Amino acid sequence: MAAGKFLMVGAGLSGAVIGRQLAEAGHQVQVLDSRDHIGGNCHTRRDPETGVLLHVYGPHIFHTDDAEVWDYVNQFARFMPYKNRVKTTARGQVFSLPVNLHTINQFFGKTMRPDEAQAFITTEQADTSIEDPQSFEEQALRFVGRDLYEAFFKGYTVKQWGMSPTQLPASILKRLPLRFNYDDNYFFHKYQGMPEQGYSEMITRILDHPGISVMLETDFSREQTRDYDHVFYSGPLDGYFDYELGRLGYRTLDFEKFTYEGDYQGCAVMNYGDLAVPYTRITEHKHFAPWERHEASVCYREFSRNAEPGDIPYYPIRQLEEKALLAEYVALAEATPGVSFVGRLGTYRYLDMDVTIREALDVARGFLAAKASAAPIPAFWSAPL
Repeated sequence: MAAGKFLMVGAGLSGAVIGRQLAEAGHQVQVLDSRDHIGGNCHTRRDPETGVLLHVYGPHIFHTDDAEVWDYVNQFARFMPYKNRVKTTARGQVFSLPVNLHTINQFFGKTMRPDEAQAFITTEQADTSIEDPQSFEEQALRFVGRDLYEAFFKGYTVKQWGMSPTQLPASILKRLPLRFNYDDNYFFHKYQGMPEQGYSEMITRILDHPGISVMLETDFSREQTRDYDHVFYSGPLDGYFDYELGRLGYRTLDFEKFTYEGDYQGCAVMNYGDLAVPYTRITEHKHFAPWERHEASVCYREFSRNAEPGDIPYYPIRQLEEKALLAEYVALAEATPGVSFVGRLGTYRYLDMDVTIREALDVARGFLAAKASAAPIPAFWSAPL
């Protein structure tokens, strides 16, 4: 296959990984991004005053069961051990998340063993009359019962999504574990860690190849597709078409940054479950790099709201009306030759970092195989619907 010239729109994980794979196969790759930095929403940088490594757009903890993805990222960064141990302030107390045996015993003022706690939740708390939960609220009531739901999930969810949990699908809660032991590690994946010097340095190394050039603070226009053999677009799907059918719904985050001399909260993430507290959580960033030592601290209060034009999109809402509009945009994309839509924004899905990298590796391999066999190139390598 003759060397090609390819464009990656977006210098986040999708564009970097696909670009690296194509460059290693002998192709020329141009990466562009409208922001003044690489890394997308997992961008990290040093705070100039304190030296604390900041997760600029909110914390990103790497966790996966995918051994190939774990080996891949470890080629470009030294990953340090890190376990995500989240706390929550609710009803004037601090509890451990995810809900585990300590949380249950503390909340109900008991000293139950694992089997006793499981029986207690199943027979005295969970609403077993709900056989097929459809909404977030039904799933929570079936899962943990009303008391735990209202203390830890209801208020936080209303703030995070801007709507009643009765309007959200049950699938959102199904990702959250309930443990009848004292394990407070938020994730259960085999591989967990943080890149020692941050995600931006890791992505810089992924992009460090003679076949790759990077342009920042550069907007993409559809006219640019004529200059390349193929385009991999990781920007907003509706944005590619200039929002001609309307805007897909996203939640965005506002951050209120503040510094503190010493240790502000004693943990990396403190959720706030009470609806009366306007923010969803406070993150203390020096605790995301516990191998470092910093006297001062940098914290972010996080506020969630619906994204407006010009905002940074974070979480696709994916309610019924968004899914209907999404189907129309998917049809437009599939009728657009020479472009593949990838990543969280390009496919309008919530993706963890490991899944983003897995899909990027698969897209690059599939694309190279298709080019070699003259097979058609799809607009989507992972179905967004």
